[in-house]
Amino acid sequence: MSYETVSTILQQHDATLNPSEAHGMACGMLCVDSRCDVANWLNVLLENASLTEDDKSILFNLFEQTRKLLHPEEDDFSFDLFLPDNDENDDLSQHAEALRSWCQGFLLGIGYLKSGQTDWPGDSGEIMRDIVEFTKLDSNVENEDDEHALMEIHQYIRAAVLLIRDQFTEAT
Repeated sequence: MSYETVSTILQQHDATLNPSEAHGMACGMLCVDSRCDVANWLNVLLENASLTEDDKSILFNLFEQTRKLLHPEEDDFSFDLFLPDNDENDDLSQHAEALRSWCQGFLLGIGYLKSGQTDWPGDSGEIMRDIVEFTKLDSNVENEDDEHALMEIHQYIRAAVLLIRDQFTEAT
């Protein structure tokens, strides 16, 4: 499924979140509760919008594929953030904006299921403070050093999400 397809669906239904942010929210919800119902995500994402069966299927598949990648049977290396493809996104500023949006969505998903919690398992509290800082990313990036920094942040977030998932799983 493509980023552009999901973007079109969200725009058609006046969603306030972009695809990266929506995926981040799904990841946050699934890190807290791997059994989280896709209907909860869709309800928050689209506020009970009337979806066509095709649109519902695409969004359902995105959520369920995310669940599968976050909770694999063998390796953790297949999980990644849902961001625009390089060919769809040649602009580093757009990539930085997508990373920033993903982090906002992730925090929204965590907060949706753990609203008001102040005691986080393991290192997850510190990691979430880092993710909060990533929501402040400057999208004015333009050189090779900025590109390298974005790649490092992307990799950090991938690993951080898996660690948060593990710590929430161990805490339950």
